[in-house]
Amino acid sequence: MVRRRLARAGVALLLVVTLAAGAVVLTARGADPALWPPKPGEPAIVVHLVTNGFHTGLVLPRERLLQVARAAGQGGLAALAQRFEAYEAVEIGWGEARFYRAPAPPGGFNPWLALRALLWPGNGSVLHVVGLSEDPGILFQSAELVDISLTDEGFARLVRRMGESVAVRDGGPVELGQGLYGPSLFYEARGTFSAFNVCNHWAARLLAAAGLPSAPVLATYPAGLLLDLRVRAGLVPRPRL
Repeated sequence: MVRRRLARAGVALLLVVTLAAGAVVLTARGADPALWPPKPGEPAIVVHLVTNGFHTGLVLPRERLLQVARAAGQGGLAALAQRFEAYEAVEIGWGEARFYRAPAPPGGFNPWLALRALLWPGNGSVLHVVGLSEDPGILFQSAELVDISLTDEGFARLVRRMGESVAVRDGGPVELGQGLYGPSLFYEARGTFSAFNVCNHWAARLLAAAGLPSAPVLATYPAGLLLDLRVRAGLVPRPRL
């Protein structure tokens, strides 16, 4: 009886693994060689993927972000970049409105809000923007940081895709108050958050728009996103300081 139950459990586990692997393969897309990587000698714009193990954001050069957003007619994103004109770069992340903005409890994590964000339908979203005046490797020493070189067109496409996430009212972005750390602010965002559309998916879609390979199933978790970038794009996180 015990052996039979173990055998059934093994078959069920194998089925789950097979279905998951199939989903990864079916939803994965390769790099766009017309956009990425930059060819030798071609000018490149460096952005940074930063993750603390459960949340992922992107660091972009602020002045270039402003220029491209204006040229693309992304007024909300351009205004957001102008708001942080005192800083060389900005870190931008996207997440569920309640969970992202909620003060951390003593344990540093609110499981109820986390479950609600993943399972409740129609969750609103916000953008978190941080002004950076130093190298992100210095500011995010406890995080994983991946340097990514993009072509001009790849960066422009990333910016246009990012601009779609900015909620605009009366011609400008909707500021929601102080952010979580450093010189930061929250902004109202577009898009609904769920287990099938988390912050890591958002970051992966932006990189895909810039021409990098993407695998949405793997990107559900930061470790999966990093694994895909390592294996298919050859991008390895910086050694931590």
